[in-house]
Order: sequence, then C-alpha cells, then structure tokens
Amino acid sequence: MNDTSISLNKFISDTGYCSRREADNLITQGRVLLNDQPAQLGNRYQPGDTVEVDGSIISTISEKKKKEKLIYIAFNKPKGITTTTEEKIPGNIISFINHPKRIFPIGRLDKDSEGLILLTNDGDIVNKILRAGNNHEKEYIVRVSLPIDGHFIQRMASGVRIKDGMTKPCIVKRLSTHNFKIILTQGLNRQIRRMCEALGNKVQTLERIRIMNIKIDCIAVGKWRNLSDVELKQMMEMIGNSSNN
Repeated sequence: MNDTSISLNKFISDTGYCSRREADNLITQGRVLLNDQPAQLGNRYQPGDTVEVDGSIISTISEKKKKEKLIYIAFNKPKGITTTTEEKIPGNIISFINHPKRIFPIGRLDKDSEGLILLTNDGDIVNKILRAGNNHEKEYIVRVSLPIDGHFIQRMASGVRIKDGMTKPCIVKRLSTHNFKIILTQGLNRQIRRMCEALGNKVQTLERIRIMNIKIDCIAVGKWRNLSDVELKQMMEMIGNSSNN
C-alpha cells in the first residue's frame, strides 16, 4: 500500500498558513489539533484528516477545490449583454445572470449576438473547450442583409481571408435567401461578421444554437439551466483527450 501521508508541518505550510518552522512552533504551543486531538511534533497528515489551528479548520487549495461544487450552466444570452466578468461594466453577463456562486463564461459571444454560452467555475475545462486545435464545434444561425447564393455559401465554407489570415474550412448550409447555418471550430473575435463583410455582406442577426453536444433547445432568451448529467458526461468525454495548451 502506498503511503499518502505527509508531515503535519508540511501540510500546514502547504495551506499557506505559515512556514514549516512556524508550524512546529504552533504545534509545540498546543495550538494545533489533529483529528480533535492535540498535535505532536512528528505527526503525519493523511488525506481526510482534520487539522485545526487556533480553532479554525484549515485545508490546502486543492482540497478546497475538491470540496467546491462544480457548476456548469447553459445560458441563452440576449442581444445587448456583454460577455465579461467585469461587473462594473453595464449589462455584463455576470450581473445579468446573478448566479449565487462565482462563475465565469467559457469563451465569448459578442454584444450584438445572442444565443448559447456556457458558464462554469471549473477552470480546468475552459481551454480544452476553446482551443481551436481541439476542433470542438459551435453552430450558428445567421441572417444577412443581402441575398445569398451557392457561391457565397461555397466561399464561406472554403475559408475567407480576414485580417487574422485565412479562416479554417467550415460547414455552411443555406436556409433561405438571407439565412444560413454555419458550424465553426474556430473562435476568432467577431469571426462570422468579419467573414460576411469580407464577402460584401453584413450580418443582421446572429444566434449561436449549439456548443459541442450542448443545444439551446427550450432555453428562453435571458434564461439559463444547469447541464444535465447526460450532457455533462458527453461533454467530458469529448474534451477528455483535448489539449489545455
């Protein structure tokens, strides 16, 4: 059996409470309890043990994170709401949702657009979802000002040269004279609007309806819901081999 214990003074130091030497002093002074018993120099900490200093239970950052309930929500962002955690900015997404826990958006959806955006307090998954090299799909419905034809659709799908360079090939389907559906694996700033402008057209409305396996179905504009266990399991499987870098 592997020994997962560490010295008590190291555990106290790892919490950021004080140095190892100062921890030894606290133990000597009788100010530390280990599992409700006065600690002794040389005691060892095992995962699951309770450590108190001056009557307050302490734990490492990693243990605090494990105890923190992870939140994953899907939000149908209205037009006019800004995707930022800066609560001093009027119309910011955090104040609009007013979730009881501290959460942050995964990626962005520009102020003039509406639709699906995910929010969480799990920092480990953000880059895995957003990094273009991981090829996670985002689907949009777009309405433009001028009529579109097969040539426009083909050029959008093949990649469009914008200031950042050539966009990645994507899936585009014409829905009507002014509407099309597009599936991206990139997340360049205002990418769809800039692609349309490069082809001489202008976006009138833009709605994101899907991120990976998460769909906007049945979420009213301005409302949010927790991801279901099935959705969360599928999403975690999809990002399981994704890179954080």
